[in-house]
Amino acid sequence: MNFLVCQALICTALLQISAPATAQANAQANPAAELQPVKTIPSIDVARYLGTWYEIAKFPNWFQRKCLSGTNANYQLKEDGNVKVTNRCKVEGGEMAQAIGTARQIGGATSPKLEVRFAPDWLAILPFVWGDYWVIDLDPQYQLAAVSDPRREYLWILSRTPKVNQKSYDDLLQRLVTQQFDLSQLSLTPQD
Repeated sequence: MNFLVCQALICTALLQISAPATAQANAQANPAAELQPVKTIPSIDVARYLGTWYEIAKFPNWFQRKCLSGTNANYQLKEDGNVKVTNRCKVEGGEMAQAIGTARQIGGATSPKLEVRFAPDWLAILPFVWGDYWVIDLDPQYQLAAVSDPRREYLWILSRTPKVNQKSYDDLLQRLVTQQFDLSQLSLTPQD
């Protein structure tokens, strides 16, 4: 099994198991600051969201630890209405690693809440192989986005281009602060 696929499968399972403990630990670390629920954008046009997105920054996570640069994701509509997800990144030695998964919308046709899995199709019936992919910020031109989960454990800032306009990026960061994201965790992703 592809290394990245294996990592993604294990990560999704751990997310399901560790979520309550992590939320409790975060609350204990700062009991005075009650976190408000993560807010998604009101709706998404999946057809406009399809295509390639470059990772500009992220909260570091163990399943991307081998990714050194050039991280991007490509989204393509599948015949069944779900979305094919192809994640790529440059690893040690300059090789490109790849993981292929599936995303599905939760709710109606314009719901910004999706779930993603990188486990094989035959495991799709198991709820723990699916991870949350919530679009929490998206500009009207579908050029800059932020994706997270309801627990704020993960955050990705994505752009249609490898480099992003600084003012647009700074404005997005300010909106993330308003959503109570701890941006001290944010790590920039080198794009070659």
